[in-house]
Order: sequence, then structure tokens, then C-alpha cells
Amino acid sequence: MTVLEDFEVSRVDAFFKKVTGRFEPSAETMAMVITHLLPERPAFLRAVARAASIAAVLPKPKSINAGALREITGLMPVAELDRAAFADPDHALSVLEDRAAGRDVVLLDVGGYFAPSLEHVCARFSGRIVGVVEDTENGHQRYAALDKLPCPVFSVARSPLKDPEDYLVGQSVTFSAEALIRSRGDILQGRAATVIGYGKLGRSVAAMLHAKHVAVTVYDRDPVKRLQALSQGYRAAPALAQALAGSGLIVCATGNLALKEDDFAAIANGAYIASVTSSDDELELAALNELYGRTPAGEHITRYARTGHFFYVLADGNAVNFLHGACVGAFIFLVQAEILAALATLASAGHEPGLHELDKTTRSFIASTWLRYFDGAPS
Repeated sequence: MTVLEDFEVSRVDAFFKKVTGRFEPSAETMAMVITHLLPERPAFLRAVARAASIAAVLPKPKSINAGALREITGLMPVAELDRAAFADPDHALSVLEDRAAGRDVVLLDVGGYFAPSLEHVCARFSGRIVGVVEDTENGHQRYAALDKLPCPVFSVARSPLKDPEDYLVGQSVTFSAEALIRSRGDILQGRAATVIGYGKLGRSVAAMLHAKHVAVTVYDRDPVKRLQALSQGYRAAPALAQALAGSGLIVCATGNLALKEDDFAAIANGAYIASVTSSDDELELAALNELYGRTPAGEHITRYARTGHFFYVLADGNAVNFLHGACVGAFIFLVQAEILAALATLASAGHEPGLHELDKTTRSFIASTWLRYFDGAPS
């Protein structure tokens, strides 16, 4: 979605107000917001500000739209985000103390940034961490991997309301990868493709490639998912090296290091590598610094080469669809509405530490409300 027209902004605002109107706003609660700062995101941030005071907006550095940043700067506090720094418990604690000392705080997360420091922060913060709301599957996995969650974590990553977004993100990843490949005078057709990870995004990418008459091989560490891929008409490789052999396009969709240092040697000469998320989540590219030379091979395309071996990495290994706005239309507001509802739920009632999801009734209300506002409407 591009910059919203005035009538579209009004419709989005009305939709969010309808959703959050089910809950009492909490002037006592603050929100620390990690977000992709895309063109439509100010509307969501305004809705967050109506549900709780904003301690800080921390835009993910690789997905900041300049216009959106200008729009929110001055309206709400903005701070820099660095994953490595936030993995340091003392740094994460200092950010919270600087922005929200002594207050009740809900952490809105995209990718598990707070997970490494959560126990330390919950124990030492002068205020209270009311809970976390996590948007993504890789973030969900980071919180689920903690031995014991010190506070409630509401995850929307596996919500049915996120299914439309995940499907359309897969489509946008395929679109952007193809656009970059075509920018070099190359095409998808005639190239075998490998999709690593057969979750919701991986399934969508595989389906889109198949629709473009590309032969698709799927690899997933989970044999159940490989079985699902096989039943849906794809080749399912039992090992990653077999999946990579001869593939001309590799799409990484695991959120958990799809390609490690030793895996790159199995990549076919001339293959393109694309990711659905941040490079530090999918690709161990830093490990290749001493092994491969890097040269530009076109806008947003880097050629990695050493004697007898070369391949191309798209968008520096980051989510390739962000190059073209990561557009999923008005369906993004479904997920944002569930995040707002989870924020309001945490702010209005106590919950036990652990992973939580919104109840079916709230999700049904969000879906029916979205249909009234957006079904058939231009976006």
C-alpha cells in the first residue's frame, strides 16, 4: 500500500477505533513499539497512542519509509533500534528506564527483539512489564524457546487473521525477487527453485512460483511439512544439500538461519538467493567475508564469488519485498487490529506468564468489522 489518501486514513482510523472501543483505554499503561515504519504505519501508531501512552517508537532500520518517519516525528518519541544492542540486557533495561521509569509498559515486538533480555528486564525494571505482543513467527519462536517466560506474551503470529497477510507477503516476495532477476535481463522460467521453510510464507512463495511454471523443490527440517509439500505437488528434498543442488533461485523462509556458512558451498553457480525476513534471521552472510569477494551486479543485487563458484544475493539478504513496499493492501489492518486488541487486553486485565492468544470471539469481531469497512473498498 502506498501513502493513504485522506478518505482512506479516515476509514482506517474509524476501523481501529471500532476495534479498540471494546476496551477501556489505559492512561496508566505505556507502549514501547517496535515496527516496520511503512507508509500506512502512522495510522496504526495513532491507534496505539489512543490505547496507551507511547514511550517510544523504534522503527526496524531496514524498513523505514522517509515520509512515515517525518509524519510521526514530533507527534511521538522515536528512538533507534539495534538488535545486537537490545540483546544486551543492560542496554534494554536502560532504554526502558530512560523512556518509562516506574510505569506499566507493554512491549510491542516484531521479531523477538526483547526476548534475550526479557527475564532481566522484568526482574530489574523500576516499573512493571505488563506483557509483550509479538507479531512474527520468528519472534514467536524466540519467546517460545525461553525456559520460562517472566510475563505474558500475546502472539499474533499464528492467528487466522494473519493468514491473508502471510499469503500476500509470499506473493510480494516472489514479485520482488522476479523483478530483480529481470533487471539483469534474466527470467524465472527455466530455473529450478528451492523454498527453504514450508510454513505459511514458504507455502505462499512455492504456490506463486508454481503458478509461474517454475519447478519447485521444498526443504523443511520438519518431515511433516516435507510430507505436506510432497502431497501438494512439489519435490520434497530430504536434506538441504539435495534441495540446493541445481537450483537457480533459493528463497529462504524459515526465520531461523536457513543458510549457514557450510551450506553456501552447495549453491549452484549463478543462483539467486532471496529472503522473506532480515538477513540476520535467515543467512549467515558475515561468515563469508573471508571466503568470497563481493561486487555489485545491479541495483540491490550483490555477486559473491571465489575461484570456481559464484552466486547472487538479493537485497543484501534482507526481506526482498520491502524494496517494493511489501504491499499487502488493507489486509495488513487485520493484523494491526489484533495487535491493538492484545495491547488493550494486557492493559485492562492481568494474565499469567506464558504464551497467550486472543480468544475466538475477539478475532471474529475484528474480522466482521474489517469486512464492513474494507470488503470491496479500494485500498
